[in-house]
Amino acid sequence: MRIGPYELKSPFLLAPMAGITDAPFRRLCRRFGAGMTTSEMTTADISLWNTEKSRRRLDLDMDAEPRVVQIAGSDPQQFAIAAALCVARGAQIIDINMGCPARKVCNKLAGSALLQDTKLVSRILESVVSSVAVPVTLKIRTGWDKRHRNGVEIAQIAEASGVQAIAVHGRTRACRFKGAAEYATIAQIKNRVSIPVIANGDIATPEKSLEVLRLSRADGLMIGRAAQGRPWIFRELNYFFETGSHAPSLDKNEVRDIILDHLGDLYQFYGETTGVRVARKHLAWYCAGLYNAQQFRSQVVRVDSASEQIRLTREFFASLPFFGQQAGGDSLAA
Repeated sequence: MRIGPYELKSPFLLAPMAGITDAPFRRLCRRFGAGMTTSEMTTADISLWNTEKSRRRLDLDMDAEPRVVQIAGSDPQQFAIAAALCVARGAQIIDINMGCPARKVCNKLAGSALLQDTKLVSRILESVVSSVAVPVTLKIRTGWDKRHRNGVEIAQIAEASGVQAIAVHGRTRACRFKGAAEYATIAQIKNRVSIPVIANGDIATPEKSLEVLRLSRADGLMIGRAAQGRPWIFRELNYFFETGSHAPSLDKNEVRDIILDHLGDLYQFYGETTGVRVARKHLAWYCAGLYNAQQFRSQVVRVDSASEQIRLTREFFASLPFFGQQAGGDSLAA
């Protein structure tokens, strides 16, 4: 799949997720073969960029290509200014968020709330495309609610505005993350536009990835929640896509080292105090796929120092049976 001048090495991409896909997590997912990663959602209101949170969200992966920044907002002029500044900082693709279902975002007529106003959608996209010389992409949902699945119309507006790829989550804004994702609307979008279409939603196994590619006829897939606590999912998806068989299992020491490397990167990126706090949610997600990890989880998310998180992690894996195979597999899985 190609987005502008960038040929992606894998059709499996990491979905941008606020509070999750920070620079350390993006690096980890690329290590396991994610074809593209995108920054956490950043506000188009540059007057809010001076906070520590915004500065971290705008921390670009200068060692990776393409470097993608996602922007959210509702004002076309703000979007244009923010996009141009992101490009000046080194962004190589600008992604527009019209898919976030969070109330605090939608209440400001941003994220997926924009799907209700097609004229505003057009103005925003045209404003951003005209303000930068890099590809612009768009993330949407299938519509506002089940009675208003206007994803096809939005995708056609995007293509006409100069957007070069579109990612579609197979739920409406009203669905949030409830119920099962549907891919028929994504297939309709793929049939009506010529730009690359990326499907998103409920893709958690290699078998499901091939099913979604078949049902949606999408050019690629975007992986979100399934990568939480399991960044090696990209390795599994790529291997299955290329060979038709499952990737060799990770042993317990490999899983341990992945987690320890992730912790170290978090401490370095955030500093110890904040890094320990951020690490807690990632450790909880890792524990969800590990055998008999309830006590470990209870302890490791409560300690206040990096050294204690590392010690507890090492001790937990040392206590696991040697024959443990893969997080998510029969031996280590809960």
